[in-house]
Amino acid sequence: MENGSKLYYGIKEVADMFAINASKLRYYEKEFPTLQPKKNRSGDRIYTQADIDHLKEILELTNEKGYTLPGAREYLKIKESNQREHAVYINKLKRIKTFMEKMRAGLDKPQPDQEKEPDAD
Repeated sequence: MENGSKLYYGIKEVADMFAINASKLRYYEKEFPTLQPKKNRSGDRIYTQADIDHLKEILELTNEKGYTLPGAREYLKIKESNQREHAVYINKLKRIKTFMEKMRAGLDKPQPDQEKEPDAD
């Protein structure tokens, strides 16, 4: 399914990949707002690999996992929301990591008052 040689695929090519009609692809575009392939100058739909991957996920949910269309939409909506939330936490953790690395680097440097030899009494 993953063909890295092309950037864009026509609706017929994508329909053939999944053994479905082009009309079903157009229907899914109406049912799933997240599936919006771009159109070229002549108005033909052009699908990217990301569009194809998203369509594959939709078809897996509806055909293999038994989701209804509204159920699949809700599942994808919740999944996207969770991904955004996780991205926020990941960014916070990256900032904390950077701060901690700077703190550690600062601890490794000798401090001005530590460079002096203690006086022998």
